Amino acid sequence: MRAVVYSETGPSSVLSVVERPDPQPGPGEVRVRVVRAGVNPTDWKFRAVMGSPFDEVVPGQDGAGVVDAVGDGVTDLAVGDRVWLVLAQHQRPGGTAAELTVQPVERVVPLPEGASFDLGASLGVPAVTAHRALTSGDVPRLGPGTLTGTTVLVAGGAGAVGNAAIQLAVWSGATVVTTVSSPEKAELARAAGAHHVVDYRSEDVVAAVRAIAPDGVDLVVEVAPAQNNGLDLEVVRNHGTVAYYANNGGDSFTVPIRETFSKNLRHQGVLLYTLDRALLATATEDVSAAVAAGALRVGEEAGVPLHHYSLEDLAAAHDAVEGGAVGKVLVDVAEA
Repeated sequence: MRAVVYSETGPSSVLSVVERPDPQPGPGEVRVRVVRAGVNPTDWKFRAVMGSPFDEVVPGQDGAGVVDAVGDGVTDLAVGDRVWLVLAQHQRPGGTAAELTVQPVERVVPLPEGASFDLGASLGVPAVTAHRALTSGDVPRLGPGTLTGTTVLVAGGAGAVGNAAIQLAVWSGATVVTTVSSPEKAELARAAGAHHVVDYRSEDVVAAVRAIAPDGVDLVVEVAPAQNNGLDLEVVRNHGTVAYYANNGGDSFTVPIRETFSKNLRHQGVLLYTLDRALLATATEDVSAAVAAGALRVGEEAGVPLHHYSLEDLAAAHDAVEGGAVGKVLVDVAEA
């Protein structure tokens, strides 16, 4: 099989295309013929600075394809099933930047009928992270009506996680407010379904959010807690939650004790890799239900422009994500 690998951390030039023997699934494992792989910021960060205990790594956490072999004990999936993948490279040497990948069955999720491989490869990291952020408050699951009566503020609604959070929150009945940095990104956030869009470069965010939610928002999905901590404290309601999943704009922030405890405020960190397995299973089920309902979409019309690269151009795909590409970067591993 063809695969892209790296054996040392560094710039995208450490990636190379190689031929490797086809991997074989063991007990409880599934082999997937990858059609499309997704590229996330975490992929270039692992390659560039985080290192790996393995001598050779095939990068890529997300992807979609077709099951072509199953190991002993696998009963819920069969050869020919269309699937999407989550955490494919986590604690393993073989991710999705290859024609074949072998994964534990719990990381292989049926792709609902009618959903494209482009969409399947765009779920994983963004959608599961968004799900955990949205369920870190008072609602344990997402679905039609579960967030009815709540107001959610999504910081950075034009990003991959922000877009997924908007779509999942709207599907679940929430009123969604989002912040963006330009008119172009505002259009993407509206395409995702946001009810209210605030340009933080040209508007008073606190005033705009308070005009929409006078008593404060129920939940903030936060990408830049160091920059936005003061703002979040001003707009979140009593017993509200700030769920943060990234460190954009700074690695630390100070929690003012009185202002925080006087609001009974919850700060919830979100990291996919250390997420409890039961929470991960719930997230994949809910995300698949949203896909089946047509509530999670990709493409320009959904606020997620798609950027396709060949497997041989994975280095350029990594560079595009590191450079802040707006939308979703995908790698065409095989014909659909």
